[in-house]
Amino acid sequence: MINRILKTPIMHRMVEHNGVIYVGGLVADDRSQSMGGQTAQICEKLEKLLVEAGSDKTKLLSAMLYITDMSQKGEMNEAWTNWLAADDLPTRATIGIADLGENVLIEVVVTAAR
Repeated sequence: MINRILKTPIMHRMVEHNGVIYVGGLVADDRSQSMGGQTAQICEKLEKLLVEAGSDKTKLLSAMLYITDMSQKGEMNEAWTNWLAADDLPTRATIGIADLGENVLIEVVVTAAR
């Protein structure tokens, strides 16, 4: 069975299938923040969404982080590791992107177990 959660005009924010939750790309609401600030905002949003889907951040399986400036990767990593315990880190890729939209520095896509 496929469970689609939180419909937007262009997608569902989350889709669950066979106990795996796929979370569509998340960006920060306050785009005046630095890379670390935007990452922390996304982590807070992600935590709430996972709970809504019956999961939590300890059940993350993988993450793809799209960032517009690799020179700010350290700041992003700091916010990410402040949010997640070392034993709960998922597999991850950080991908450099030319443009994510006006003042968007990072977009995060994750999968998690329920």
